[in-house]
Amino acid sequence: MSYLEYNLRSVPSGLAKVLYLNWGLVLLLTAVSSMGFLMLYSVAGGSIEPWADPQIKRFALGMSVMLFVGFVPIHFWRNSAVLAYGLSLILLLAVELFGVVGMGAQRWIDLGFMRLQPSELTKITLVMLLAAYYDWLDVEKVSKPQWVFVPVVLILAPVALVLGQPDLGTALLLLIGGGAVMFLAGVSLWYFAVVISGGVGLVTAVMASRGTEWQLIKDYQFRRIDTFLDPSNDPLGAGYHITQSKIALGSGGWTGRGFMEGTQSRLNFLPEKHTDFIFTTLAEEFGFVGATSLLFLYALIIAFCISSALKTDDRFSSLLILGIAVTFFLYFAINMAMVMGLAPVVGVPLPLVSYGGSAMLVILAAFGLVQSAHIHRPRLR
Repeated sequence: MSYLEYNLRSVPSGLAKVLYLNWGLVLLLTAVSSMGFLMLYSVAGGSIEPWADPQIKRFALGMSVMLFVGFVPIHFWRNSAVLAYGLSLILLLAVELFGVVGMGAQRWIDLGFMRLQPSELTKITLVMLLAAYYDWLDVEKVSKPQWVFVPVVLILAPVALVLGQPDLGTALLLLIGGGAVMFLAGVSLWYFAVVISGGVGLVTAVMASRGTEWQLIKDYQFRRIDTFLDPSNDPLGAGYHITQSKIALGSGGWTGRGFMEGTQSRLNFLPEKHTDFIFTTLAEEFGFVGATSLLFLYALIIAFCISSALKTDDRFSSLLILGIAVTFFLYFAINMAMVMGLAPVVGVPLPLVSYGGSAMLVILAAFGLVQSAHIHRPRLR
């Protein structure tokens, strides 16, 4: 027990929550988001419109949401996990019925003031429900087949709905994120060996289905795989995105071309420069130093989460924090691998940096859950 915690025994609970807040995490989230604001200002040619200004407003709203969620006791969120998961499934079904189509995919619900992407919310509600499930389940039952079947169904239900949008990137995030919580809960490694073997078989089946009546994925998704394997086959077509991305990454060198001096983004050679490929803009303008600085900030956020999880004796809180940390890691790891040509382009945004409202609000709300677990962990009083 720290000196501060010892002396908070006489502080009113409201003020104590503010002091218990993980301010280091708040500063790190603000630092990463600020890098995003700078890059959005740059890709707009030195203008706060049309991307930086809305993003700043969303960040302010998101931070308010994070604080609100953080100040609510963690047991409330544990008890609300089933409701939150059910609501996210209803929203996914609503997307199927009257969702907004954009860039060939039906993933959003138009709320008027913003477009909500329910699949982003599902990434967090799934982690919440799995953490609550394993908090409820006796440790001795974790690897029993009947008790493994339940979380598998809980994971596959939203995965199936998201694949129908279609959104392969988010479906993979849901699958891996849910599997990570199961692993952290102590599920036997033999189950994961079976899943990996099945995954290899599924990939084989997907590739074999190409051009048949039972083709398992869309043609454009096959083109993404072809582009990943050999972008030079169609450098002006399907391979254009990744080719230009690699040029931008390489041209940045060690220290970059300078703020607002990136030729690939300024001359519009770089596609989706404000969303999925914003990391390449940062690397071109600030070089290896800037890119690794962002990666270092991400690593610190993960470290803060792990530290917070290790400090709590509550199983739900620990699994929730670690599950959110894994999901956050998958966001930036997949995005960076994608723009560097190490993974197929699957449309995963760079967290807190890429332009977009749903992802930012959901990520900050998720860190609100981390804050709630941190603030309300058992302390001596």
